[in-house]
Amino acid sequence: MDTHAGSLTKTLRHLAEGRRLTQEETEALFSRIMQGTVPAEQLAAILMALRLRGETVDELSGAVRAVRACMTSLPFAPEDAMDVCGTGGDGLGTLNVSTAVAFVLAGLGVPVAKHGNRALSSRAGATDTLMALGIAPCDDLEEQARRLRDGHLAFLAAPLHHPAMRFAAPVRTTLGFRTIFNLIGPLCNPAQVRRQMIGIYDDRWLRPVVETMASLGAERVWAVHGETDLGGSDEITLAGVSHIRAWDDERFLELVLTPDMAGLARRPIADIAGGDPTHNAGKLLDMLSGQEGAYRDTVLLNAAVALHVGGRSTILENGTIVPTLLRRNVEIAANAIDSGLALSALVHAQQGSHRPAEPVRSSSLIHTSGLT
Repeated sequence: MDTHAGSLTKTLRHLAEGRRLTQEETEALFSRIMQGTVPAEQLAAILMALRLRGETVDELSGAVRAVRACMTSLPFAPEDAMDVCGTGGDGLGTLNVSTAVAFVLAGLGVPVAKHGNRALSSRAGATDTLMALGIAPCDDLEEQARRLRDGHLAFLAAPLHHPAMRFAAPVRTTLGFRTIFNLIGPLCNPAQVRRQMIGIYDDRWLRPVVETMASLGAERVWAVHGETDLGGSDEITLAGVSHIRAWDDERFLELVLTPDMAGLARRPIADIAGGDPTHNAGKLLDMLSGQEGAYRDTVLLNAAVALHVGGRSTILENGTIVPTLLRRNVEIAANAIDSGLALSALVHAQQGSHRPAEPVRSSSLIHTSGLT
């Protein structure tokens, strides 16, 4: 047995016994996974063992380090760039919230390096909806950096920046359940941002994700999870209480947020039910064009928090969310939409895309467009 095979067998034995891996052991293991040298059967066993026991902060950190080492990074990103993304996997199939928030933030001059992917558990992931809007994935790093600098927005499609993930993809598909990869994906932003608002599908992972990011040098991270009438959401929600764990001003915080704190009415999660990419793209455009309702209010609530995470307008005093400050941020986000700044950010992104197809103009025009 060669040294690498023996090491892998030893790791598998440790996992089968319920032992925890150190950060160094996990980084070495996931480096091999990213190199494609772990056989599918053994990779499946590794992912299953981690899932059954529950991943630790050291294991998350080691895996993230390995994935980051293999990713195609975006150079020259602004130091104050941030990301708003989620793990996905909540199964709610809602309209695209964090993508819409990115346009609001960019309209306000906040540089957003938006990490995203195609749909895995919903009908329209961020990349799917963006393509329906005429915004194609871009693999030109200099062009992405220009968009982030000039338009305050770059969409970083995960497959283009994480090609080594392809080695794990068949096993993940075969297993058909969430694995450690669902957690580490949002923690591996190609622009290496130090400020993030991360939506988490299961509230038990809020603290581990924040601790992992803090250990890796993040400046400010808010991990959020919403309680809805149909289950947990990887967004801050209008449907119930949202739970937050944060690394903020060099301290860990445990926070709760409700819609009324922001001056917004509670709405059932069904009010922002999504559809296919064409449907979601139209709804996003309608909302940025001034359409009111639950979608707009959900975006405003998430954008209000993101403005704090991005360092633009605080909502905290003494480690507690202050409703008056939160409502002020809601107003700032609303003004970005009502003034046309958020829509201008979307148009700027469309104009910067090399995709030849006509961009979506309105939901009333796209129901038979055939865009995917």
